[in-house]
Amino acid sequence: MSQVTTHILDTTRGRPAAGVTITMFEKVGMEWLEVARGITNQDGRISNLLKEDVILPYGVYKMNFDTKSYFEVHGVESFYPTVDIIFEIKTKEHYHVPLLLNPFGYSTYRGS
Repeated sequence: MSQVTTHILDTTRGRPAAGVTITMFEKVGMEWLEVARGITNQDGRISNLLKEDVILPYGVYKMNFDTKSYFEVHGVESFYPTVDIIFEIKTKEHYHVPLLLNPFGYSTYRGS
């Protein structure tokens, strides 16, 4: 399993959000450099965002969720075209970054 994993639950539909493109960036100086990209599966998950043997350097990272495209596919008007979750990696352990999503709001937490 990747050091960083994610999943998205569409809380309006009560279903996983499949087909969402997620891009992960590392903050280097004042810039965000892309380190990974993936698309959520039918279960709304990306378990292989990074290769299993990749351990990220400690630092600040951002996951960008392309929510507009997801809602457009479902014919739903939404307020947030993207969601950025910024977090800090301070150890070599596993980090799970979930997103609870609806057309007009979202929340996140440190998962396991």
